[in-house]
Amino acid sequence: MKILIVKLSSLGDVVHTMPAVQDIRRALPDAQVHWVVEQSFVPLVQRCEGVHEVIGCELRRWRKSPLGTHTRSAWRQFSMELRGNAYDAVIDLQGLTKSALVARAARVTEGGKRYALANRTEGSGWEAPTRWLADVAIAIAPRAHAVTRSRELCAQALQYSVPLELRYGLRADAHDLAAPGGFPCVAFVHGTSREDKCWPQEHWIELGRRLIAQGFRIGLPHGDASELARAQAIAQALGPQAQVWERLDLGRMVDRLAACAGVIGVDSGLSHVAVALDLPHVQIYNFETAWRTGPIERERQLAVYAQPTPSVDAVWQGWRDVMPSSR
Repeated sequence: MKILIVKLSSLGDVVHTMPAVQDIRRALPDAQVHWVVEQSFVPLVQRCEGVHEVIGCELRRWRKSPLGTHTRSAWRQFSMELRGNAYDAVIDLQGLTKSALVARAARVTEGGKRYALANRTEGSGWEAPTRWLADVAIAIAPRAHAVTRSRELCAQALQYSVPLELRYGLRADAHDLAAPGGFPCVAFVHGTSREDKCWPQEHWIELGRRLIAQGFRIGLPHGDASELARAQAIAQALGPQAQVWERLDLGRMVDRLAACAGVIGVDSGLSHVAVALDLPHVQIYNFETAWRTGPIERERQLAVYAQPTPSVDAVWQGWRDVMPSSR
């Protein structure tokens, strides 16, 4: 049996889909799972256990010049790869028009079907064409965690029960990335796609000082120019025990995070990667949305929420809760 997962982006959404793949592996051990995703996330999905083939696309870039020569050529190549296999089930876990069109373009076997969400769940994006273009539209409880939504949709489409165990199956190779000098590293995921999700820079500095006093080093990843500037400012305030990381592709970033003692971060894709790696992790929320994107069923992970933003003391206490050795 061949199954195609369509989950194109973004980073957190891709990570939240991984447990559904582990459920499929457990329920249908002979199944081959293929996955269509934006090209920038291919190195991440390649590290998801149970994914036999990853098909990369660049819909975000193609939309900027839909009639351009390069776009037409790239789309033809993508279409050939997409239709190179016939699938017994195509499952659109994105719920958007673009993902519905990709799912529709995939080739199915005789008797094969395309499945999609029949309704919007609270706080998620959803567009009606995903239902119209599917062969079977499946309704999910309106209030559902992002991980649960994907697990439930796949379970109903493929007719198995959602297992009690939650696994992400994200592999990492961290053996050569241990912090130099023997000092354990805590990564600060300070950047996110929305400014109103950020935590104040002075809070990061105060938290970093407390961690350094306990013998930790601070790692500072960044994804764009503004995040780099913030990382540099935090590192300058904290001194030599704080390091601004070089830019890494997602595969190497997984490795770098896996080598850390833990991660403290805002509601961001890299924080969700930390959850998937089962690292000690505190996730910072300025909005009461942790119920649908935050850590679930993880003893060493928790979300801290307050408005307008959690205090340093609250995040510090969260860290002490997930890292008993810090008490």
